[in-house]
Formats: sequence, C-alpha cells, structure tokens
Amino acid sequence: MKKLIALFAVSALASTSAIAGVALSGTSSVSYDDNGSTGGALSDGKSATTYDADLTLVGTAGSTTFTYSMDLDNVSPKVSAADMASTIGPITISADMHQVVEDTADDGDGNPVAVSDDTGVTISLDAPVGDATVALDNSGNVTISGTWSGVTVSHTSKSGGDTTTASAAIAGMDISVTNKAGATTWTLGTTVSGVDLTLTSAQAITAAFGLTGNTMTISHVAKVATANATATTRSVAAVKAYSTVAISRDLTSGAALSATYSSADESLTLKASVAF
Repeated sequence: MKKLIALFAVSALASTSAIAGVALSGTSSVSYDDNGSTGGALSDGKSATTYDADLTLVGTAGSTTFTYSMDLDNVSPKVSAADMASTIGPITISADMHQVVEDTADDGDGNPVAVSDDTGVTISLDAPVGDATVALDNSGNVTISGTWSGVTVSHTSKSGGDTTTASAAIAGMDISVTNKAGATTWTLGTTVSGVDLTLTSAQAITAAFGLTGNTMTISHVAKVATANATATTRSVAAVKAYSTVAISRDLTSGAALSATYSSADESLTLKASVAF
C-alpha cells in the first residue's frame, strides 16, 4: 500500500511539473454593429453581429518556449501562430512555423499580388560589441540592434530595401522613427494632464482619457491617398479622413463592454469581451 501511495505521489508530482510549464490564455467577444446610415463603399447600412474567439498555449521548458495560437470562431478552427524560440548561451534560435494565408483580393486595400512564404528561422547572436545583437534569417536578411545612450536602434539589410528604426524616451516623450527603403515615418507619444496623446507622421492623432478599466479614446484617422498597383502590390483606393470615439468599461462580471462610434459611416459598434 505504501508503495502505491509513493507511486501516486511521484505521478502527481510529474503531472504538476508538466502543467506548470504550460500557460493557457484566450479572448472571446461578440459585437453588434449597426453599420451606419450612409451606405456606400464603407457600409451597406445593414446591422450585423460578429463573433471572435482565440486561444493561445505557451509551453516552456528551460530556455525553450513554444507558442501556439488558434482562431476558434470558424467552422473549422484555424491555426494563427506557431513559433518556437530557444536560447543556447549567447545564441537564440527562433522558428516561425505557421504560413499565413494573405488576402490577395484587388479591392483597393493595397493587398499583395501573391501569397508570400512568411515561415522561416532566425539565428541571433548577442555580440559583445556595445550590447549589440546580430541576427540572420534563412532569407539572408541581416539585422543589427541594440541600445546606446538610451536610444534603441535596429537596422535590417535586405534585398527589398533596408529598414532602420530608432526609438527613445526624451523629456517625457516616446519617439520612434523608421526609414524603410528611403521612406521615413515617425510616431510621437506623450502624456499631458493625464491624457495619453499619440501623433504619427501620417497626421493620425489618438487621445486616451480615464483610468484602467474605464477609458475613452478619441482618434483621428488620416486620409489614404490613391496609389497605383505595382508588380507586388494591388492598387490603393482613396479614403477620406474620419474620427472615432470609443468608450470602454470593465464590468464586475469579469467581462468588458465597449461602444465605438465612427464618423466614416456614422456607425455604432457595441462589443462585449472577456480575456483570461
């Protein structure tokens, strides 16, 4: 009998250890959208109810982590992510094992002409040169990144055009600048009298008021200019600038309720969600 008790204790300990290395999280929501009253390209004027449910599993064993995510609100659940990362001394190996099926429809959104392979392996080395990290992926792209004097810089060299990003917190402002193939964009964030403000180079502005669990966010979405199709991307249709107001409140039931109004089509969206 004692041997059986000891065997059960060992089995329970092994099971607990295995479960301790697994983290499960997810979100679920239901939204009602009256789809506005203006009709046209942005709305057909008919109300609609949509659903969303996602589940993420993270397994950790030592310095190796595996992340697996699924989109559950389909006739057949779909994988949305499958990534593994492992650190061996100064080397980190990351593998993206999920092929995303991109939207290639020619509907004015600038979608890609063809689906690209976004799976791959990246090997990173923490080089002892000013805290720099050097990474090489299976496409031949080389990335050098690090933080110097409070400024975080990342530079990726690839055939489609180099990308350089620099970010820093200066005098209460969070600044990020990105240059991709010669085109520069930037984002500026700061807090004024308890209001979180974000401004982008595209002239988009966001202001968030309130405390965690009870917030209101006002956004101005910049207009989109027409862009002709290229060899790799579809054309982009012009969209006028518009504004949104979103109010979100955490409920005592554990769920969150939000209401969003958009001037683009005069629509109101009500959303109830829960995260665990």
